Amino acid sequence: MLALSGAVAILTLAGCGSGGGHEAAVPEAVTGSLEHIAAEAECKPNMQTDADTIRQAICKKGEEKYILATFATDRGQREWLNSAKDYGGYYLVGRKWVAVGQQKTVTALQGTLGGTMEEGSEHMNPGGSHNSGSHHG
Repeated sequence: MLALSGAVAILTLAGCGSGGGHEAAVPEAVTGSLEHIAAEAECKPNMQTDADTIRQAICKKGEEKYILATFATDRGQREWLNSAKDYGGYYLVGRKWVAVGQQKTVTALQGTLGGTMEEGSEHMNPGGSHNSGSHHG
């Protein structure tokens, strides 16, 4: 299933971020093809999945990598997000697209691409639950 392969890729890229964030003016979310969204983010996409329902690439922003995915339908996007968020991470969500990576990376992308921030499950982050310090062994 493509959603699972995407979620596994997210595990390697999402990492951990520290809490807190600054509210800045967020532009209207970009729309279009994966290539168009990548161009807006000044990314040369390294395609990983090119299917009818999902297109997924790895992008770089400075030294940081992130996943950029586009979806054929809103429902497909939401189903993918619901599965992927179980693995933790930070998600910048636009209309039929998602950028996934470290908190600082996707927060910076939000200033360019627009979209809304969503956070994955704090219980399933790679290496343990470290989005929140309230869990004990």
